[in-house]
Amino acid sequence: MQERGYAIDHSTVQRWVVHYAPHIEKVLRKGKKRVGVRWRMDETYVKIKGKGRYFYRAVDKEGKTVDFLLTVKRDKKAAKRFFTKAIGSNGKPSLINIDKSAANTAAIKQYNHDENKRIKIRQCKYLNNVIEQDHRFIKRRTRPMLGFKSFWSARAPLAGIELWRMLKKGQNKSPLPAWQQFYALALTG
Repeated sequence: MQERGYAIDHSTVQRWVVHYAPHIEKVLRKGKKRVGVRWRMDETYVKIKGKGRYFYRAVDKEGKTVDFLLTVKRDKKAAKRFFTKAIGSNGKPSLINIDKSAANTAAIKQYNHDENKRIKIRQCKYLNNVIEQDHRFIKRRTRPMLGFKSFWSARAPLAGIELWRMLKKGQNKSPLPAWQQFYALALTG
C-alpha cells in the first residue's frame, strides 16, 4: 500500500481481515468446485496465547482444500465436528487417509455408526505427505505473526490464508486470476 501512496498500520489490515474474511469465506464456499472423494486429513499446531491449538485440515488426492477448522482440543469430539463440517459442505468421501491419531479414527468410526455410512479409513504415513506439505503454507504465514492473542481473532486470519490458498489452487469456478477473485469477493462481502 505504501508504494501506492497510502500509509496503513498493520492493525488496520488486521481489522479488515477479521471483518471481511468471514464474508469472503461465505461467498467463496458457494462458488467452490467439487473436491475428490479420497481425502487426506491431518491437524497442525497454531500458537494462540503461547499455547498450541489445533487447526484441522483436509485435502483431496490432488491437493485441493476440502475444509478446515480451528479447535482448542485434539480429541474425538473435535475431530467428529471437523468431519461433520467437511462432509456437510463437500459430500461423503469414499476413503480418508489419516495419521495414527486414535481420536481421528474414533471420530470416523463414530460418524460411520451414527450416519450409517461406509467411509474407509486408511492409516498410511507416506500418503499423508500431500497434506503435510500443504501445512507449510499456513506455517509460512503464521510464523512471522508470532502467534495470536485470542482464539477468536485467530479464526479470521487462518480462514483468510486458507481462502487465498484455495483461490491459488483454482478451486473457484471463476476464470479470473486469484487476486482479482479475492478483490471481487471482498467487494461482494
